Amino acid sequence: MKEYATLSLETHLFFGRIMKEHSFFLLAGFPAKETELIRRADQFRKEFEEGLRRTVELADGIVSKSVLRSGEVVTEFTGKAECQTKNLTGIPIDTRITEAEERLRAGSCGMVNRETACQVRMLNRQMLRSLDGLISFKEEILREVTSCRLYTANYPLLIEHILREAKLYRQIILELAQQGRITAPDLRNLEIFWNRIMMEHAQFIRGLLDPTECELMKTADGFAEDYCRLLEEAREQDRRAMNALTAKTLQTTRQYQQFKTAGTEGITGCEIRSVILPLLADHVLREANHYLRILEHAQTGRD
Repeated sequence: MKEYATLSLETHLFFGRIMKEHSFFLLAGFPAKETELIRRADQFRKEFEEGLRRTVELADGIVSKSVLRSGEVVTEFTGKAECQTKNLTGIPIDTRITEAEERLRAGSCGMVNRETACQVRMLNRQMLRSLDGLISFKEEILREVTSCRLYTANYPLLIEHILREAKLYRQIILELAQQGRITAPDLRNLEIFWNRIMMEHAQFIRGLLDPTECELMKTADGFAEDYCRLLEEAREQDRRAMNALTAKTLQTTRQYQQFKTAGTEGITGCEIRSVILPLLADHVLREANHYLRILEHAQTGRD
């Protein structure tokens, strides 16, 4: 019960917030005439916000120190980024959830009894229902955009990108429901998935920067090329010979995390010209932090 509850809550702390923000970004990107799409996106935003709120209530004293310290749940910029983004868009964000996450305690201060496990199981079902709906919604938006029947401020590739992340989240929840745990992932496939995500982040960042930000654009292009090479190497690599590649990926991701940290600080401090929402900058930083924890754990396990 302890492992099931801990892994479930850690998954929702990261991915539940990511889905909440995906819904937010979709909502913010629709033109005013798309009233029905705006309503549906806002409903998903509310559902994942409520799911995240419930997750935080259950997670105190249960989740691991490594997850809370990783910066994948919240960063030093999250609260400020939420307030700025709420003011810029007029879309509500419950910043009290972030404040509660900042107070979360790790480890053995909370007991996992049958009642807690039952509450976590109910939460998993609730999040899965919302996730199934959001996946269908994203697929519908992608079809409409690529058929030139819908305009949105979000790139088609970004919609494909957030769809892949939602499907990974769904796969994890289903595995927890069926097995009560998460099977140790194949590192090669994991690196292929996240290297692609990191590459696309760099491409999005480059495309959303103001044309005057030449140096930042060059740096973003460089990271996109780095992850493109790592992606190809991972695809060609023998599963038994991944150690050296993981070490290289870890080094690149540490550098990338520093770039995203500086970028988030610059955007929240109004020092970088772009059309990047402050919350989007913090969002991609948290995903880099999550990947960094995965890579560091894999490398430590091998060493």
